[in-house]
Amino acid sequence: MNDEATTRSSREGERRLPMALAVVAVAVLFLLIPEDFRAVPGAHVGFPVFLLVLLVVLIVGDPGRIDRATPWLRTVTGVMIAIITFATAASAGRLVVGLLNGADFSTPSELLTIGVIVWTTNVIAFALWYWHLDSGGPAARVRRWDGARAAFRFPEEDIDELIAQGWYPQFVDYLALSFNTSTAFGSADATAIRHWSKLMQMAEGAISLILVALVVARAVNIL
Repeated sequence: MNDEATTRSSREGERRLPMALAVVAVAVLFLLIPEDFRAVPGAHVGFPVFLLVLLVVLIVGDPGRIDRATPWLRTVTGVMIAIITFATAASAGRLVVGLLNGADFSTPSELLTIGVIVWTTNVIAFALWYWHLDSGGPAARVRRWDGARAAFRFPEEDIDELIAQGWYPQFVDYLALSFNTSTAFGSADATAIRHWSKLMQMAEGAISLILVALVVARAVNIL
């Protein structure tokens, strides 16, 4: 057996916990958003519960480490991330419109809290998309399918010792990538190498810049 085949067979699927905790965090943050800024007004509990139901379906369908590359699991994962993205986009849109139209915020802390919630869910949403789409997804990465093209180049991939030990990008790597994109407005270490990944990073950076600029400016005016 050659070295590449040995590396492929020695890889273990990544743990579900980091990704699951991120989804749970989004569900909890949705509960903290005021009524006027929710994606679906009136769905105070139903929306997060539906999100958690999809997460449970994924855990039951692929228990333990993530290593089952089945179409229905990919579809459920995509639907769950799309729901998070829709809710985040709706909340961000309502917040931006409210800021531009002079919505009433009682204190700067209230405004900053809403801004932080929207910003955080946006970071998680993009991290999930990067994780789900890069190289065909987590199950494809662990199996190292030849047909799955990488969208990001991580610095660890240039360290032969790590690669020999079976290293491959997992959710925490994509979360760090998303966080860096939203704070530094660009990649701090990993590099986007495909058009769609570059465009997604541009979109994330633009959303973060708009949110930060408007929220901070309005908070200063309230003081």
